[in-house]
Amino acid sequence: MDEKLLEQARAKVDDVRLFINGVSKRASQLAKGARKLVALPPDKDPKEVSFLDIALREVAEGKVIITQGEEVYETASDDAAKDTKEQDNK
Repeated sequence: MDEKLLEQARAKVDDVRLFINGVSKRASQLAKGARKLVALPPDKDPKEVSFLDIALREVAEGKVIITQGEEVYETASDDAAKDTKEQDNK
C-alpha cells in the first residue's frame, strides 16, 4: 500500500470507519471489474498496482467521494479515461 496515497485519501474523509469501509468497498468493486476513474502512474507496472492503491488514488484525486450512505462517483475526464485505457493496453 502506498503510504502517501493513504495520507492524501484519509484527509478527504473525516470518519476513519467510513473511510475504511468506503475504500475497501471501492477496491472490491475494482477487483470485480469496475472501471478505474484514474490513470495509473507511468512509472509503475500496472500488474503491480493493487486495487486498494487504485481506490486510494481515486479518493485522493476526488474522483470517488465517500460520504455517509453511498459513495459518489465523479465521471472521469476524457483525458483520464484515455490515459487509463492506454495504461491497460500496455
